[in-house]
Amino acid sequence: MTTDFFKYQAQTTPHPIAMEISHAEGSYIYDKKNNPHLDFVAGVSACPLGHNHPKVVKAIKTQLNKYMHVMVYGEYILEPPVELTKLLAKNLPGNLEKTYLTNSGTEAVEGALKLAKRFTGRSEIIAAKNGYHGNTMGAMSVMGFEERKQAFRPLIPDVKFIEFNKKEDLSIITEKTACIILETIQGGAGFITPVDGYLEAVRNRCNDTGTLLILDEIQPGIGRTGKLFGFEHYKCTPDILVMGKGLGGGMPIGAFTASRALMDVLQDRPKLGHITTFGGHPVIAASALATLQEVLSSNLMRDVFEKEALIRKLLIHPLISEIRGMGLMLALIMPSKEITDQLIIESQKHRLILFWLLFEPKAVRITPPLTISNKEIIEGCNIIIRILDRIQSGSID
Repeated sequence: MTTDFFKYQAQTTPHPIAMEISHAEGSYIYDKKNNPHLDFVAGVSACPLGHNHPKVVKAIKTQLNKYMHVMVYGEYILEPPVELTKLLAKNLPGNLEKTYLTNSGTEAVEGALKLAKRFTGRSEIIAAKNGYHGNTMGAMSVMGFEERKQAFRPLIPDVKFIEFNKKEDLSIITEKTACIILETIQGGAGFITPVDGYLEAVRNRCNDTGTLLILDEIQPGIGRTGKLFGFEHYKCTPDILVMGKGLGGGMPIGAFTASRALMDVLQDRPKLGHITTFGGHPVIAASALATLQEVLSSNLMRDVFEKEALIRKLLIHPLISEIRGMGLMLALIMPSKEITDQLIIESQKHRLILFWLLFEPKAVRITPPLTISNKEIIEGCNIIIRILDRIQSGSID
């Protein structure tokens, strides 16, 4: 399998982890030798209910026995996507009432950008430095990290960048601006949270200039911050909400939600203003519906704050400069990239799964399933502290 993996399947880095997987359940992923690996990453925030959650599996199997793909998006009335979008609307502010389902978060970003330009008739887009919204051409155009996109230029024109959390930059938003797109919590940059009323100031500036605000909740959404969406912690409701990752419960999905007035412009002039074959796939939607129902009806969101507090209490060490983020979207900031690499790689040997962030080389991702137990948190944090002790003593090269 390892030989075939490198021979036939394209990789995205020169040195992938390349652990051969047997199965996964709850907070653990098992290798082919049946060794359990405690998952502190949750598929990069994509598995809020852990692995193989029985309610999600049951929903998938039930839908499989009825029908899979039957028609391109938006033509037939299919129960799972209708119920999913209805449940989202019931749990979002009133202006966020209609949802377009896609195959991934980055596709949802593409749709949101198109919607903003189509509705406003403007072309200018503003994004944040060190922001990340996906890797397709439109999403890459609003990525605020030149090193990752310079090889693929030219990209979409008329994009400007501002500093996240810098209110002075908001004057760049004018009556020429179609939209500003921001992550509610900057992910790839190192889990940077908004401070000092920043998102409220963005909202006010958008109101003043007729600019649409797109908030990317692909990572912080679906309960990860202790609320269904991260923006609920702030006095700021977007015009267009983008989601993905955790919504699918481990299955591939994306979505963008807006008012009826906004979303309906994609129906005409031109018709088929945004189309997809597999978006809203009934099996995927069934998985997402079961995931969303469980997050909403359980104590998972309430317990996020207790679990965050436990992690922060346990992960105190001279080599941890700070812990950024909110809820179960946390990043350990190390003194150097070298120590970050050592911790992540050594943790794999001790069967604890940690991972990197995109743009902050000193950050270690901690985004476990919302279902992780306190006992499992203690187990994983103890492994981290033991490894950091060894790094500090020089016993790990």
